Amino acid sequence: MGDDHRLPPADPPSLAERIRLDMESFTPSEKRAAHLLLSHYPFAGLDTVAEFASRAGISAPSVLRFVTRLGFGGFPDFQKHLREELEAQLLSPLAKAGPSDKGQGAPALASFAEAVIGNLRATVENIAPAEFDAVVALLSDPRRYIHFTGGRFTGALARYAESHFRIVRSHVDFIEGQPALWRDRMIEIGRKDVIVAFDIRRYQEDVTALCETAAKQGATVVLLTDPWLSPIARVARHVLPAHIVAPSNWDSSAGLLLLTEALVAAVTKRLWETAKPRMEAVERLRNERS
Repeated sequence: MGDDHRLPPADPPSLAERIRLDMESFTPSEKRAAHLLLSHYPFAGLDTVAEFASRAGISAPSVLRFVTRLGFGGFPDFQKHLREELEAQLLSPLAKAGPSDKGQGAPALASFAEAVIGNLRATVENIAPAEFDAVVALLSDPRRYIHFTGGRFTGALARYAESHFRIVRSHVDFIEGQPALWRDRMIEIGRKDVIVAFDIRRYQEDVTALCETAAKQGATVVLLTDPWLSPIARVARHVLPAHIVAPSNWDSSAGLLLLTEALVAAVTKRLWETAKPRMEAVERLRNERS
C-alpha cells in the first residue's frame, strides 16, 4: 500500500486520558493527586502546589513528583498545559478555524475524512479496554434501569443509543436534559439506575445538574465525552472519551457514534439469549398488518 493510502496517525491522548490510562501504575500518593485532578478537571491543577497538596492529602514534594511523572519539567509547565486545555474546552464554533484558513488545497471531503479517521483511531487507542468492558457489563445487567441523556447536539446520539438498547433489553428510556423536564423524573432514580450521558464542549450545565442529582440519589453515571472531560466526570463511575477535533468550525461526533455502536454491538452479543427472542418479537409486531 502506497504512502498516499496510509491512515492518518492517531492523535496523542489528552492529559486526562493519559492519567486514566496510567492510573493503575501510579503510587498511592500519585493516585490521590490524579483523583483530585480528574474530579475537578482541569481547575484543581490551577491551584498553588501547597493548595493542591492540601486538597489531595499529600505533601508538596509528592505533587511535584506526580507532575514530573506526567512528563512536565515543573509545576508552571503543568499549569500552562492545563490552561491551554481549558481554552480548548471553551472554544466556540466562531473561535475555530474559518473557511479562509489553511488547508484549502486538499479536497474537502478527503481532508475531513482523514481527520475523522484519525479521531476514530485515537478514540479506540486512548480508552482502556477494562473501562469499556465495565460499561458493557453495566449496560447488560437486566436488574438495571438505563436512562440516556444529552445536550443540544449530543441528545441526538443519546436518542440513537436509546432506540437500539430498547430493542435488545428492557428498562430503557431517554431523559430530556432541560431541568423542567427531568426534575420530576428524579423521584424514580436510585441505586438500580444507570444514567448514560453524552456531553462534549461547550458542556451543558443542565445535563451536568441532572447527572449530579442522579448521582446523589445513588445512580451510576456513565459519561461519553471529549478528551478534556465534561464536568460530569466528577460524578461519573465510568468515562469514555472520544476525539472530536475536525477541520471545521464544528466538532465531529463520529468518535461518540463509534463508541455508541460498539456498546450496542457488545451488549447485544452479551445478552443474545434474551435479546434474540425480544428482537424476533419486535419484528413480528412490525410485520403485522393493521
